[in-house]
Amino acid sequence: MSTVGSERTAWVGWGTFAGVIILMSGLFSVLQGLVALIGSNVYYAVVDGTLFLFDVTGWGWWNLIIGALLALTAIALLVGQTWARVVAIILAILSAIGQLLLIPVQPWWAIIIIAVDVLVIYALTAHGKEMRSE
Repeated sequence: MSTVGSERTAWVGWGTFAGVIILMSGLFSVLQGLVALIGSNVYYAVVDGTLFLFDVTGWGWWNLIIGALLALTAIALLVGQTWARVVAIILAILSAIGQLLLIPVQPWWAIIIIAVDVLVIYALTAHGKEMRSE
């Protein structure tokens, strides 16, 4: 019997890394969304009243929804659900797109989160299959 391709390698840690980072990113996004909804005129420096497509309240709702979905997907990813890999990749892409809307207001934070989203996408696409056997 051959077990080629089914061996667990050290790269399985990338999947766990992705799950933990998605959970943290989701919780931070929920927090940012709540702050944007509760104190939109206090916390954010609004550029001409809008952030490209949304006003601060619309962006807050976007962050709240994406953050909650990221956190729930991260939990499913950490317990080994196969479908969570695909959903996590899609949500990481949406999270990065949402952070593009934040660049005029908080450029460093947005760039850091976009970079983390890219790392998560890499971890799940290149090494996510190994989480299934764990």
